[in-house]
Amino acid sequence: MGQKRLAAMIEQDTGVWLNNSFDNQEWLEKHYSDSAPSKRSICYWYAEFKRGRTDTDDIPSTGRPNDAVIPENVEKTLKIIMSDRKVKVREIADIRKISAGSVHTIIHEHLGMKKVFSKCVPCLLTPEQKQQRIDDSKSCLDMFTRNKSQFLRRYIAMDETWIHHFTPESNRQSAEWHAAGESRPKRPKAQQSAGKIMTSVFWDTHGIIFIDYLQKGQTINSDYYIVLLERWSVYYIALLE
Repeated sequence: MGQKRLAAMIEQDTGVWLNNSFDNQEWLEKHYSDSAPSKRSICYWYAEFKRGRTDTDDIPSTGRPNDAVIPENVEKTLKIIMSDRKVKVREIADIRKISAGSVHTIIHEHLGMKKVFSKCVPCLLTPEQKQQRIDDSKSCLDMFTRNKSQFLRRYIAMDETWIHHFTPESNRQSAEWHAAGESRPKRPKAQQSAGKIMTSVFWDTHGIIFIDYLQKGQTINSDYYIVLLERWSVYYIALLE
């Protein structure tokens, strides 16, 4: 039984209910066994209607108005955030001399903003570098459209990866065929070696063409790539011949 229904029953015949509160509670428990209100609820509504209450709606609460959430603070908070996207709520509260809760309300409810983590990307490109990539991609797409087979035959990709001096067997690599009842094979726990080497790999549609290993103490920079491409060109020309 909801409180509105209980209040309406009391309101219809307040005198009868007030004179027989114990019997009325028993009657409610008999007819509303699963949702009968407590004696405290019955007494509360008795007292309310006895004091002259005339409705069963909840009395609206009169909370303290938030004086800090005003258009001026909303505008100032937006300016602070736009000048420093990483600013903390506490810092905004200290600058504007308002509570952190008020800052939360301004940011989420009035500005519709939230703090998000940055997304990791391989590198940050300048507008010129982005445009160069777009032009190169369009050029490759044009060549591919004109002659797909010739383009794929001549298209060569390159990437770099670290290769450890020792890499332990994976679970799949260590799998063995065993008959029912035989115990599982055991192997000692091993980790990848600390020693590793940077490897540059060139490949085309038929597979790997050229592999280059970075010498110890050498740094990957523009000079390294110039030498690497020269070595690759010599090797590829010899391969074609």
